[in-house]
Amino acid sequence: MNIHDAQFLIGATKPEHFPHSTTLPEVAFVGRSNVGKSSLINSIVRRKNLAHVSATPGKTQQINFFGINQQWILVDCPGFGYAKVSQTDRAAWKSLMHQYLHERKQLHLVCHLIDSRHDPSNLDLAMIEEMEMAKRRYVLILTKKDKISQSALAERKAQLSEATQYCGGCVDILPYSAITNDTRDNLWAIIKRECAI
Repeated sequence: MNIHDAQFLIGATKPEHFPHSTTLPEVAFVGRSNVGKSSLINSIVRRKNLAHVSATPGKTQQINFFGINQQWILVDCPGFGYAKVSQTDRAAWKSLMHQYLHERKQLHLVCHLIDSRHDPSNLDLAMIEEMEMAKRRYVLILTKKDKISQSALAERKAQLSEATQYCGGCVDILPYSAITNDTRDNLWAIIKRECAI
């Protein structure tokens, strides 16, 4: 997949900030803080600093929209589960995400990132339930796959396959490494298929 145009469009802290003048299909990236959302976005568009990568968990405090090739919009969502975020901010982000997931007509696919080195957390499972309730199609992306063995990765994938066997929205489970990028084309194939492009 050749990316010739990738640019930041807008950061939204309220639903009225969402871009309303476009009908381009949106692909959202969600997951726990520090799971690697920004790194993965930079990896798939082959840009070093399109999405801001921070060493501080919970740094992304808005929903960031990025235009790609004038064909898609990739959406970097705030990470969930970071303890040092205030209750007020956490409630505001949860409300913002709820409205985005349940009401955004342009949203075609959600990429839910889960750290392959750990069991999915209760928050990860709650996000899967939320996506099912919103009737969204989603792919579970097992990040940092370069940091564990192939056998451990296979076990994690089997674990999530079992957990989602009765879920209607899960379209795939894809291991990914922002270091090796070896499944980048697989992810773009899923995005193209689900966005019908």
